[in-house]
Amino acid sequence: MTAPMQTENESGPKIIGRTVLRPRQQVEETIKAAILAGDLKSGEMLPPEAELARQFNVSRSTLREALRSLSTQNLITKVPGARGGNFVQSVDYHSLGNVVIESVNNLLALGSIDFDEVAEVRQQLEVPSVRLAAVNHTSDDLESLKAIVAKQKAATVEDPSIPDLDRDFHTLIAQASGNRVLASFVAALHHATEPVHYLDLSPEVGRETVKQHQAIVRAIDNQDPDAGEEAIVRHLTYLRKHITAHRAR
Repeated sequence: MTAPMQTENESGPKIIGRTVLRPRQQVEETIKAAILAGDLKSGEMLPPEAELARQFNVSRSTLREALRSLSTQNLITKVPGARGGNFVQSVDYHSLGNVVIESVNNLLALGSIDFDEVAEVRQQLEVPSVRLAAVNHTSDDLESLKAIVAKQKAATVEDPSIPDLDRDFHTLIAQASGNRVLASFVAALHHATEPVHYLDLSPEVGRETVKQHQAIVRAIDNQDPDAGEEAIVRHLTYLRKHITAHRAR
């Protein structure tokens, strides 16, 4: 008799198994999946560690290893105290920006990257940011930008609100772009470099910065992406020139 034809996968045995995770990894992956699926909501407190260890049938030390790993991934945060516990972090585009801020700050502190590298990337991202804002901004965005510039114009260079106003100005433009990922990166890189802190902020520099901000807002108001790009490049180039000179001194 003729032998029956082989119907199984001729390239090898059928794959039915998968890698078995260690207990710590199983706990971590299960909690992570619950967060990403929305079963655990942003701000929600996880059950107490003793209860989680019981549910997973693992030791407290194994559970804590898993929780530490989730914390380093910015998925949960541990709040100390009698009313504390492990809470689910916000998982949205704002949390993306927070992760970038933390990472860039650490790299700057370690000397793995330098200020000029971060500032250059920020400038490259602010160009599409302002171009998109010129097209996608809302009337509320525009009014908010004008209000910020009005406060900057009225403030003196010694005013402690100057850094916050500058950060709000650039962050709002990025948000007005309508691209939340772009907004997260621009806000994060601006936070990491904080241009005003690196400037010798004289009245002359302050006045010129306000004029440049006004030109950027005018281009956005006119829905003119080309004028917006020209204005933001002129502004950021001006800032970098003065920052470089100040740092050299």
